[in-house]
Amino acid sequence: MSAPRVLLLLPTNTYKAHDFLEAAARLGVETVVGSERPQALEGIAPGRTVTLTLSDAGAAAREIAQFARRHPLAAVVPTDDQTALVAAHASALLGLPHNPPGAALAARRKDVLRERLRAAGVRTPRHRLVPAVPSPDDAALETLAREQDYPCVLKPMFLSASRGVIRADTAAEFAAAFRRIEALLRLPDVAERAGIGPDDRAEPGGIRPHDTADPRTAILVEEFAPGVEVALEGLLAGGRLKVLAIFDKPDALDGPFFEETIYVTPSRLPDAVQESVVAAAERGAAALGLVEGPVHAELRLDERGPWLIEMAARSIGGLCGRVLRFGAGITLEDLILMHALGRGVEAYERERQPAGVMMMPVPRAGVLREVRGVAAAREVPGIVDITISATIGKSLVPWPEGSSYPGFIFARADTPAAVEAALREAHGRIELVVD
Repeated sequence: MSAPRVLLLLPTNTYKAHDFLEAAARLGVETVVGSERPQALEGIAPGRTVTLTLSDAGAAAREIAQFARRHPLAAVVPTDDQTALVAAHASALLGLPHNPPGAALAARRKDVLRERLRAAGVRTPRHRLVPAVPSPDDAALETLAREQDYPCVLKPMFLSASRGVIRADTAAEFAAAFRRIEALLRLPDVAERAGIGPDDRAEPGGIRPHDTADPRTAILVEEFAPGVEVALEGLLAGGRLKVLAIFDKPDALDGPFFEETIYVTPSRLPDAVQESVVAAAERGAAALGLVEGPVHAELRLDERGPWLIEMAARSIGGLCGRVLRFGAGITLEDLILMHALGRGVEAYERERQPAGVMMMPVPRAGVLREVRGVAAAREVPGIVDITISATIGKSLVPWPEGSSYPGFIFARADTPAAVEAALREAHGRIELVVD
Protein backbone atom coordinates (compact mmCIF):
# COMPACT_ATOMS: atom_id res chain seq x y z
CA MET A 1 0.00 0.00 0.00
CA SER A 2 1.39 3.41 -0.95
CA ALA A 3 1.89 6.05 1.70
CA PRO A 4 -0.79 8.76 1.99
CA ARG A 5 0.16 11.99 0.26
CA VAL A 6 -0.26 15.25 2.18
CA LEU A 7 0.11 18.77 0.85
CA LEU A 8 1.89 20.97 3.41
CA LEU A 9 1.25 24.66 2.80
CA LEU A 10 4.57 26.21 3.78
CA PRO A 11 5.16 29.89 2.93
CA THR A 12 8.82 30.66 2.38
CA ASN A 13 8.98 32.76 5.57
CA THR A 14 7.57 30.08 7.89
CA TYR A 15 9.49 28.72 10.88
CA LYS A 16 7.57 25.44 10.72
CA ALA A 17 8.81 23.64 7.60
CA HIS A 18 11.41 21.46 9.33
CA ASP A 19 9.11 20.34 12.14
CA PHE A 20 6.25 19.37 9.82
CA LEU A 21 8.53 17.55 7.38
CA GLU A 22 10.17 15.65 10.25
CA ALA A 23 6.74 14.67 11.58
CA ALA A 24 5.65 13.44 8.17
CA ALA A 25 8.78 11.30 7.89
CA ARG A 26 8.13 9.74 11.31
CA LEU A 27 4.56 8.93 10.31
CA GLY A 28 5.48 7.47 6.93
CA VAL A 29 3.60 10.19 5.05
CA GLU A 30 4.53 11.34 1.56
CA THR A 31 4.70 15.12 1.52
CA VAL A 32 4.20 17.76 -1.14
CA VAL A 33 5.37 21.27 -0.28
CA GLY A 34 3.11 24.07 -1.48
CA SER A 35 4.68 27.52 -1.41
CA GLU A 36 4.33 30.89 -3.11
CA ARG A 37 7.74 30.60 -4.81
CA PRO A 38 9.22 27.82 -6.96
CA GLN A 39 11.24 25.29 -4.97
CA ALA A 40 14.57 23.77 -6.01
CA LEU A 41 13.03 20.28 -6.31
CA GLU A 42 10.19 21.38 -8.59
CA GLY A 43 12.04 20.57 -11.80
CA ILE A 44 14.00 17.63 -10.37
CA ALA A 45 11.23 15.73 -8.58
CA PRO A 46 7.85 16.51 -10.15
CA GLY A 47 4.94 16.08 -7.78
CA ARG A 48 6.95 16.83 -4.63
CA THR A 49 6.50 20.61 -4.72
CA VAL A 50 3.94 22.97 -6.19
CA THR A 51 3.96 26.76 -6.60
CA LEU A 52 0.72 28.39 -5.48
CA THR A 53 -0.84 31.86 -5.52
CA LEU A 54 -1.13 32.04 -1.73
CA SER A 55 -2.05 35.73 -1.92
CA ASP A 56 -5.43 34.69 -3.40
CA ALA A 57 -6.99 31.79 -1.48
CA GLY A 58 -9.54 30.90 -4.16
CA ALA A 59 -6.95 30.89 -6.93
CA ALA A 60 -4.55 28.80 -4.83
CA ALA A 61 -7.33 26.29 -4.12
CA ARG A 62 -7.99 25.84 -7.83
CA GLU A 63 -4.28 25.33 -8.43
CA ILE A 64 -4.27 22.65 -5.71
CA ALA A 65 -7.30 20.92 -7.23
CA GLN A 66 -5.56 20.86 -10.61
CA PHE A 67 -2.43 19.40 -9.01
CA ALA A 68 -4.50 16.78 -7.16
CA ARG A 69 -5.93 15.46 -10.41
CA ARG A 70 -2.44 14.21 -11.26
CA HIS A 71 -1.25 13.57 -7.69
CA PRO A 72 -4.19 12.65 -5.40
CA LEU A 73 -4.04 14.15 -1.92
CA ALA A 74 -5.21 12.66 1.38
CA ALA A 75 -5.07 16.00 3.22
CA VAL A 76 -4.19 19.68 2.83
CA VAL A 77 -2.47 21.00 5.96
CA PRO A 78 -2.04 24.74 6.65
CA THR A 79 0.69 26.20 8.83
CA ASP A 80 -0.38 29.83 9.33
CA ASP A 81 -3.35 32.19 9.06
CA GLN A 82 -2.96 32.83 5.35
CA THR A 83 -2.69 29.16 4.39
CA ALA A 84 -5.58 28.18 6.70
CA LEU A 85 -7.90 30.01 4.31
CA VAL A 86 -6.26 28.34 1.30
CA ALA A 87 -6.61 24.90 2.92
CA ALA A 88 -10.30 25.47 3.63
CA HIS A 89 -11.03 26.38 0.02
CA ALA A 90 -8.90 23.55 -1.39
CA SER A 91 -10.28 20.88 0.92
CA ALA A 92 -13.80 21.92 0.01
CA LEU A 93 -13.00 21.42 -3.68
CA LEU A 94 -11.37 18.04 -3.00
CA GLY A 95 -14.07 16.75 -0.66
CA LEU A 96 -11.70 16.43 2.31
CA PRO A 97 -12.65 17.20 5.93
CA HIS A 98 -12.23 20.92 6.40
CA ASN A 99 -13.29 24.16 8.00
CA PRO A 100 -15.89 26.05 5.97
CA PRO A 101 -14.05 28.75 4.02
CA GLY A 102 -16.26 31.38 5.63
CA ALA A 103 -15.17 30.20 9.07
CA ALA A 104 -11.48 30.28 8.14
CA LEU A 105 -11.99 33.75 6.73
CA ALA A 106 -13.71 34.92 9.91
CA ALA A 107 -10.75 33.68 11.96
CA ARG A 108 -8.34 35.50 9.66
CA ARG A 109 -10.12 38.86 9.35
CA LYS A 110 -10.15 40.50 12.75
CA ASP A 111 -13.21 42.65 12.02
CA VAL A 112 -15.31 39.64 11.01
CA LEU A 113 -13.95 37.73 14.01
CA ARG A 114 -15.18 40.49 16.34
CA GLU A 115 -18.60 40.67 14.66
CA ARG A 116 -19.24 36.93 14.88
CA LEU A 117 -18.09 36.68 18.48
CA ARG A 118 -20.24 39.59 19.61
CA ALA A 119 -23.26 38.22 17.72
CA ALA A 120 -22.83 34.92 19.59
CA GLY A 121 -22.50 36.63 22.96
CA VAL A 122 -18.80 35.82 23.36
CA ARG A 123 -17.01 38.58 25.27
CA THR A 124 -14.65 40.36 22.90
CA PRO A 125 -13.55 44.01 22.50
CA ARG A 126 -15.83 46.54 20.82
CA HIS A 127 -14.38 47.73 17.52
CA ARG A 128 -14.71 49.91 14.47
CA LEU A 129 -13.00 50.04 11.08
CA VAL A 130 -11.23 53.14 9.81
CA PRO A 131 -10.23 53.15 6.11
CA ALA A 132 -6.64 54.18 5.51
CA VAL A 133 -7.17 54.64 1.74
CA PRO A 134 -7.77 57.39 0.93
CA SER A 135 -5.66 58.53 3.85
CA PRO A 136 -7.48 60.86 6.22
CA ASP A 137 -5.89 64.30 6.41
CA ASP A 138 -4.62 65.57 9.75
CA ALA A 139 -7.89 67.37 10.57
CA ALA A 140 -9.99 64.27 9.87
CA LEU A 141 -7.61 62.10 11.88
CA GLU A 142 -7.75 64.57 14.77
CA THR A 143 -11.55 64.33 14.71
CA LEU A 144 -11.40 60.52 14.77
CA ALA A 145 -9.01 60.65 17.70
CA ARG A 146 -11.23 63.03 19.69
CA GLU A 147 -14.22 60.71 19.22
CA GLN A 148 -12.35 57.65 20.48
CA ASP A 149 -12.63 56.19 23.98
CA TYR A 150 -9.28 55.42 25.66
CA PRO A 151 -7.29 53.30 26.12
CA CYS A 152 -7.71 51.65 22.74
CA VAL A 153 -5.72 49.40 20.41
CA LEU A 154 -5.10 49.95 16.70
CA LYS A 155 -4.11 47.05 14.45
CA PRO A 156 -4.12 45.79 10.85
CA MET A 157 -7.02 43.48 10.07
CA PHE A 158 -5.03 40.45 8.95
CA LEU A 159 -1.49 40.32 10.38
CA SER A 160 -0.41 37.92 13.11
CA ALA A 161 2.33 37.76 15.79
CA SER A 162 1.16 41.18 17.10
CA ARG A 163 2.68 42.89 14.07
CA GLY A 164 1.34 46.42 13.76
CA VAL A 165 -0.59 46.27 17.05
CA ILE A 166 -0.29 49.54 19.02
CA ARG A 167 -2.01 50.80 22.16
CA ALA A 168 -3.04 54.46 22.36
CA ASP A 169 -3.98 56.27 25.60
CA THR A 170 -4.46 59.76 24.16
CA ALA A 171 -5.60 61.45 20.96
CA ALA A 172 -1.99 62.28 20.07
CA GLU A 173 -0.96 58.63 20.51
CA PHE A 174 -3.96 57.55 18.39
CA ALA A 175 -2.87 59.77 15.49
CA ALA A 176 0.75 58.63 15.72
CA ALA A 177 -0.26 54.95 15.84
CA PHE A 178 -2.62 55.38 12.88
CA ARG A 179 0.11 56.94 10.72
CA ARG A 180 2.57 54.24 11.75
CA ILE A 181 0.19 51.43 10.75
CA GLU A 182 -0.61 53.25 7.49
CA ALA A 183 3.08 53.12 6.62
CA LEU A 184 3.26 49.44 7.55
CA LEU A 185 0.31 48.58 5.30
CA ARG A 186 2.15 50.09 2.33
CA LEU A 187 5.06 47.64 2.64
CA PRO A 188 5.03 45.09 -0.24
CA ASP A 189 5.38 42.05 2.01
CA VAL A 190 2.43 43.17 4.11
CA ALA A 191 0.13 43.57 1.11
CA GLU A 192 1.05 40.05 0.02
CA ARG A 193 0.09 38.70 3.44
CA ALA A 194 -3.53 39.83 3.07
CA GLY A 195 -4.28 36.61 1.16
CA ILE A 196 -7.95 37.51 0.63
CA GLY A 197 -9.25 37.44 -2.92
CA PRO A 198 -12.54 38.05 -4.72
CA ASP A 199 -13.79 34.54 -3.94
CA ASP A 200 -13.80 35.40 -0.24
CA ARG A 201 -15.86 38.54 -0.67
CA ALA A 202 -18.63 36.41 -2.18
CA GLU A 203 -18.24 33.52 0.25
CA PRO A 204 -21.60 32.56 1.80
CA GLY A 205 -21.34 33.05 5.54
CA GLY A 206 -18.11 34.97 5.09
CA ILE A 207 -17.90 38.71 4.60
CA ARG A 208 -21.31 40.30 4.15
CA PRO A 209 -22.02 41.55 0.61
CA HIS A 210 -22.29 45.16 1.83
CA ASP A 211 -18.95 44.94 3.65
CA THR A 212 -16.59 46.61 1.21
CA ALA A 213 -13.67 47.23 3.56
CA ASP A 214 -10.40 46.21 1.96
CA PRO A 215 -8.34 44.36 4.60
CA ARG A 216 -5.15 45.71 3.08
CA THR A 217 -6.17 49.33 3.54
CA ALA A 218 -8.24 49.53 6.72
CA ILE A 219 -7.26 49.77 10.38
CA LEU A 220 -9.15 48.10 13.20
CA VAL A 221 -9.65 50.25 16.31
CA GLU A 222 -10.88 48.42 19.40
CA GLU A 223 -11.17 48.88 23.13
CA PHE A 224 -8.21 47.74 25.19
CA ALA A 225 -8.99 44.54 27.08
CA PRO A 226 -7.33 44.60 30.53
CA GLY A 227 -6.10 41.60 32.45
CA VAL A 228 -3.53 38.82 32.33
CA GLU A 229 -3.11 37.00 29.05
CA VAL A 230 -3.20 33.27 28.31
CA ALA A 231 -3.11 31.13 25.19
CA LEU A 232 -4.96 27.92 24.42
CA GLU A 233 -3.77 25.28 21.96
CA GLY A 234 -6.32 22.78 20.70
CA LEU A 235 -7.55 20.47 17.97
CA LEU A 236 -11.09 20.42 16.60
CA ALA A 237 -12.63 17.16 15.38
CA GLY A 238 -16.18 17.38 14.11
CA GLY A 239 -16.62 20.60 16.07
CA ARG A 240 -15.43 19.11 19.39
CA LEU A 241 -12.46 20.85 20.97
CA LYS A 242 -9.61 18.77 22.38
CA VAL A 243 -7.50 21.04 24.60
CA LEU A 244 -3.79 20.34 24.15
CA ALA A 245 -2.39 23.02 26.46
CA ILE A 246 -3.17 26.27 28.26
CA PHE A 247 -0.19 28.61 28.44
CA ASP A 248 0.39 31.36 30.99
CA LYS A 249 2.08 34.51 29.72
CA PRO A 250 3.80 35.80 32.86
CA ASP A 251 5.00 39.08 31.32
CA ALA A 252 2.48 41.94 31.32
CA LEU A 253 1.35 42.62 27.75
CA ASP A 254 -0.12 46.09 28.20
CA GLY A 255 1.56 47.94 25.34
CA PRO A 256 2.28 50.23 23.72
CA PHE A 257 3.46 47.27 21.60
CA PHE A 258 2.66 43.61 22.14
CA GLU A 259 5.73 41.54 21.31
CA GLU A 260 5.33 38.08 22.86
CA THR A 261 7.94 36.73 25.28
CA ILE A 262 7.32 33.76 27.61
CA TYR A 263 4.78 30.90 27.39
CA VAL A 264 4.61 28.37 30.25
CA THR A 265 2.38 25.30 30.60
CA PRO A 266 0.58 23.97 32.57
CA SER A 267 -1.19 27.12 33.67
CA ARG A 268 -0.92 28.22 37.28
CA LEU A 269 -4.42 29.71 37.21
CA PRO A 270 -7.14 28.16 39.39
CA ASP A 271 -9.05 25.27 37.84
CA ALA A 272 -12.26 27.28 37.65
CA VAL A 273 -10.51 30.04 35.70
CA GLN A 274 -8.97 27.52 33.29
CA GLU A 275 -12.41 26.00 32.76
CA SER A 276 -13.74 29.44 31.84
CA VAL A 277 -10.91 29.80 29.32
CA VAL A 278 -11.82 26.48 27.69
CA ALA A 279 -15.52 27.38 27.64
CA ALA A 280 -14.78 30.73 25.95
CA ALA A 281 -12.61 29.01 23.33
CA GLU A 282 -15.31 26.42 22.64
CA ARG A 283 -17.95 29.12 22.22
CA GLY A 284 -15.59 31.13 20.02
CA ALA A 285 -14.89 28.23 17.67
CA ALA A 286 -18.62 27.53 17.39
CA ALA A 287 -19.37 31.21 16.73
CA LEU A 288 -16.88 31.29 13.87
CA GLY A 289 -18.00 27.93 12.49
CA LEU A 290 -14.62 26.22 12.90
CA VAL A 291 -14.95 22.43 13.03
CA GLU A 292 -11.69 20.73 11.97
CA GLY A 293 -7.99 21.02 12.68
CA PRO A 294 -5.73 23.03 14.96
CA VAL A 295 -6.82 26.21 16.72
CA HIS A 296 -4.81 28.75 18.68
CA ALA A 297 -6.71 31.15 20.93
CA GLU A 298 -5.49 34.22 22.80
CA LEU A 299 -7.53 35.38 25.79
CA ARG A 300 -7.33 38.00 28.53
CA LEU A 301 -8.71 37.55 32.02
CA ASP A 302 -10.06 40.21 34.37
CA GLU A 303 -12.46 40.14 37.31
CA ARG A 304 -15.41 39.60 34.95
CA GLY A 305 -13.88 36.59 33.24
CA PRO A 306 -12.24 35.93 29.85
CA TRP A 307 -12.09 38.16 26.79
CA LEU A 308 -11.51 36.23 23.57
CA ILE A 309 -8.95 38.29 21.66
CA GLU A 310 -7.91 35.94 18.85
CA MET A 311 -9.08 32.58 17.52
CA ALA A 312 -6.84 31.33 14.72
CA ALA A 313 -7.44 28.26 12.56
CA ARG A 314 -3.81 27.12 12.87
CA SER A 315 -1.33 25.94 15.46
CA ILE A 316 0.86 28.11 17.70
CA GLY A 317 3.31 30.34 15.86
CA GLY A 318 7.06 30.28 15.42
CA LEU A 319 8.90 27.33 16.90
CA CYS A 320 6.78 27.39 20.05
CA GLY A 321 5.11 24.09 19.20
CA ARG A 322 8.34 22.35 20.14
CA VAL A 323 7.54 22.88 23.81
CA LEU A 324 4.65 20.40 23.56
CA ARG A 325 5.14 16.63 23.78
CA PHE A 326 2.44 13.99 23.97
CA GLY A 327 4.38 10.91 25.09
CA ALA A 328 6.83 8.62 23.27
CA GLY A 329 8.21 11.48 21.18
CA ILE A 330 4.86 12.56 19.74
CA THR A 331 4.98 16.23 18.72
CA LEU A 332 2.30 18.80 18.03
CA GLU A 333 2.97 18.44 14.30
CA ASP A 334 2.54 14.66 14.60
CA LEU A 335 -0.90 15.18 16.11
CA ILE A 336 -1.93 17.70 13.44
CA LEU A 337 -0.93 15.34 10.63
CA MET A 338 -2.53 12.34 12.31
CA HIS A 339 -5.78 14.23 12.71
CA ALA A 340 -5.69 15.44 9.09
CA LEU A 341 -5.37 11.81 7.95
CA GLY A 342 -8.28 10.68 10.09
CA ARG A 343 -6.19 8.88 12.68
CA GLY A 344 -7.57 9.20 16.19
CA VAL A 345 -5.73 11.53 18.53
CA GLU A 346 -8.21 11.67 21.41
CA ALA A 347 -6.09 9.41 23.64
CA TYR A 348 -2.98 11.61 23.44
CA GLU A 349 -2.37 13.98 26.35
CA ARG A 350 0.40 16.50 26.96
CA GLU A 351 3.22 15.14 29.07
CA ARG A 352 2.89 16.25 32.68
CA GLN A 353 6.28 17.89 33.16
CA PRO A 354 6.00 21.70 33.09
CA ALA A 355 7.58 23.28 30.04
CA GLY A 356 7.96 26.67 28.47
CA VAL A 357 9.44 28.74 25.68
CA MET A 358 10.79 32.24 25.45
CA MET A 359 10.62 34.13 22.18
CA MET A 360 13.72 36.28 22.42
CA PRO A 361 12.81 39.96 22.00
CA VAL A 362 14.51 42.19 19.46
CA PRO A 363 16.74 44.51 21.52
CA ARG A 364 16.81 47.32 18.94
CA ALA A 365 16.76 47.93 15.19
CA GLY A 366 19.97 47.24 13.32
CA VAL A 367 22.17 44.60 11.75
CA LEU A 368 22.90 41.49 13.81
CA ARG A 369 26.68 41.09 14.06
CA GLU A 370 27.15 38.45 16.74
CA VAL A 371 25.32 36.32 19.30
CA ARG A 372 27.20 35.85 22.58
CA GLY A 373 26.56 33.72 25.64
CA VAL A 374 24.59 30.86 24.11
CA ALA A 375 26.89 28.22 25.61
CA ALA A 376 26.53 29.79 29.07
CA ALA A 377 22.76 29.96 28.64
CA ARG A 378 22.61 26.26 27.79
CA GLU A 379 24.20 25.49 31.19
CA VAL A 380 21.24 26.92 33.10
CA PRO A 381 19.42 24.03 34.85
CA GLY A 382 16.18 23.29 33.07
CA ILE A 383 17.21 24.62 29.66
CA VAL A 384 16.75 21.91 27.04
CA ASP A 385 17.38 23.78 23.80
CA ILE A 386 18.21 27.19 22.35
CA THR A 387 17.61 27.95 18.68
CA ILE A 388 18.97 31.17 17.17
CA SER A 389 16.80 31.78 14.12
CA ALA A 390 18.21 35.19 13.12
CA THR A 391 21.00 35.28 10.56
CA ILE A 392 24.26 37.11 11.16
CA GLY A 393 24.47 40.12 8.86
CA LYS A 394 20.69 40.49 8.52
CA SER A 395 18.59 43.32 9.92
CA LEU A 396 16.54 42.97 13.10
CA VAL A 397 13.28 44.91 13.15
CA PRO A 398 11.55 45.54 16.51
CA TRP A 399 7.81 45.48 17.00
CA PRO A 400 5.38 46.81 15.88
CA GLU A 401 6.88 46.76 12.38
CA GLY A 402 8.80 43.52 13.01
CA SER A 403 7.47 39.99 13.14
CA SER A 404 10.54 37.73 13.42
CA TYR A 405 12.13 36.65 16.68
CA PRO A 406 15.94 36.35 16.91
CA GLY A 407 15.63 33.00 18.67
CA PHE A 408 13.73 30.64 20.95
CA ILE A 409 14.73 29.28 24.37
CA PHE A 410 13.10 26.07 25.65
CA ALA A 411 12.95 24.80 29.24
CA ARG A 412 11.51 21.92 31.27
CA ALA A 413 11.49 21.68 35.07
CA ASP A 414 9.57 20.36 38.05
CA THR A 415 7.31 23.42 38.39
CA PRO A 416 6.03 26.17 36.09
CA ALA A 417 7.81 28.72 38.29
CA ALA A 418 11.13 26.91 37.79
CA VAL A 419 10.54 26.85 34.03
CA GLU A 420 9.95 30.59 33.98
CA ALA A 421 13.03 31.27 36.12
CA ALA A 422 15.23 29.13 33.84
CA LEU A 423 14.03 30.96 30.74
CA ARG A 424 14.73 34.35 32.28
CA GLU A 425 18.18 33.31 33.53
CA ALA A 426 19.16 31.86 30.16
CA HIS A 427 17.97 34.94 28.28
CA GLY A 428 19.96 37.14 30.63
CA ARG A 429 23.15 35.34 29.60
CA ILE A 430 22.63 35.90 25.87
CA GLU A 431 23.76 39.10 24.19
CA LEU A 432 22.72 40.07 20.67
CA VAL A 433 25.35 42.42 19.22
CA VAL A 434 23.45 44.79 16.93
CA ASP A 435 24.91 47.69 14.92
